[in-house]
This record gives sequence, C-alpha cells and structure tokens, in this order.
Amino acid sequence: MVVNKFVLRFSSALVDQPVIYHLVKDYDLVINILKADINPHQEGYVVLELSGDSENYNRGLEYLKNTGVDISPLSGTIFWNKDRCLQCGACTSFCPTGALKMDQKKLVDFDGSKCIVCESCLDVCMARAVEVCF
Repeated sequence: MVVNKFVLRFSSALVDQPVIYHLVKDYDLVINILKADINPHQEGYVVLELSGDSENYNRGLEYLKNTGVDISPLSGTIFWNKDRCLQCGACTSFCPTGALKMDQKKLVDFDGSKCIVCESCLDVCMARAVEVCF
C-alpha cells in the first residue's frame, strides 16, 4: 500500500471534469480530501491523501499527468513560533484540522501531527508567528 499527500492544481478547463471520480472508480484508489478550492470556470486546487496498491497508484498518477493536472507532493512543515505569537487566536478559526487551536487557558496551541500544511494560517497571522519550512 502506497500513501502520499499531494496538491493537485486544475486549470479552468479541468475543474468541470470528474478527475477524482476516475481515480476512485478506474484505479481503485482511496482519496482523503484535506482541503479544496474548486470554482467553475476558474483554476482550482485539492490537497489530498492518495493511497492504493503500487500498480494502481502509479497508473492513477500517470492518468493525472496525462489529463493535465499539475501534481506537487505536499512538502514542508509548519513552524509555529510560540514566543512571537500574540495569542489572538485568528489562526485557529482558519485551521481546517484543528492543528492550531485554543487550549483550556485560552492560549494558542499547535499540534504538528494534525497539520496538513494547507497554509491557511499564514495569511491571518499578524505577528508572522507561523512559517513554512521546507
């Protein structure tokens, strides 16, 4: 079983196509969508975890490339600088996985094991306490 996380970017011509459906139906892959932003007639992206047996996994990736989907491995990690953090909590409302959350003392806490590196927290952090490290 092969398991990896990817960012798939779709051109405006591809957002109306059933690409994810074909990965499941034709290649028997398991898809866990972590974050997505797809709008008709615009570019879109999906952050997902893709898993399946090695042969189908490789065939599925080849299908994506041949279809014109831009595939990038989800790389990097989020670093939260606790000392720089203002404890405003703005990042916690944008974190889709709860990696950044308010603890019982109403202080921001970061659990890196839940982070999917979606980068939603970067734009809202006024103190720039959240960074991506590659």
